[in-house]
Amino acid sequence: MHHDIDQLRRFYYQRALGRVVQRILRDRLTGRWAPGSVTGMTMAGFGFAAPMMRPYLPHARRVTALMPGPQGVMGWPAGQPNHSVLCDETAWPIETGSIDRLILLHGLETSEHPRELLAEAWRCLGPGGRIMMMVPNRAGLWAASDRTPFGFGRAFTTGQIEAQMRRAGFQPDWHGSAVYIPPSDRRFWLRSAQFWERSGARISRVLIAGVILVELTKQTRAPIGPAVRIHVPSPLEILDGVARPRPRNVPAGSGPRVAGRSEGGTDGPPSEP
Repeated sequence: MHHDIDQLRRFYYQRALGRVVQRILRDRLTGRWAPGSVTGMTMAGFGFAAPMMRPYLPHARRVTALMPGPQGVMGWPAGQPNHSVLCDETAWPIETGSIDRLILLHGLETSEHPRELLAEAWRCLGPGGRIMMMVPNRAGLWAASDRTPFGFGRAFTTGQIEAQMRRAGFQPDWHGSAVYIPPSDRRFWLRSAQFWERSGARISRVLIAGVILVELTKQTRAPIGPAVRIHVPSPLEILDGVARPRPRNVPAGSGPRVAGRSEGGTDGPPSEP
């Protein structure tokens, strides 16, 4: 089941709970990727990552919000030139290796082709590029409630999402968690959200977060195949070519031996006929 763009927009921009979640996730993201650190870089987000990328608009060279077809697309950011595009989840209109930073939010858990989706992310991410995954926590309350976007699709544990990303060729560098308040619109939880975030970071084994964050790096590997033998001439071969010029196509050491040179390498008088 895919998200609906109208529901996502209402949750993050109109609902008080969604605005709190947006602020929490954005703070965690900018804590890892400071806006000034992406200056001159190309940044993209897949799913509904637009609320997370606004701080990077003045700094990054290019920012693109990729929104999958079944979800729908909206113009973003409001009141500015559009940076969002509708695309197939396994065929992004992005040049190979052109993305430096990538955010996935509400994209993987509802994908019908997660393996192909991650392969497309691998294609578009440049060598050494980084990706930030934000997925529902299987053990959290948010995955069990369908009143928020985190209650749709698959939920993960940290080990599951890291294993899936390793199979796709990414190397996990860091993982964390966020959104420790319950999925409730009550004012008490909304007003105390920052307190629960600070407490949850210290005692995460007691407080179960609703969202798992995993930062990964694209590590390019050297091509694997038959070894290529490289012949490095020895100093004797190089000097031998100077003393005894040989035809161009005759390799070193294969020319005729100079008359008068003994097998031991010392010069002597020519042998008697």
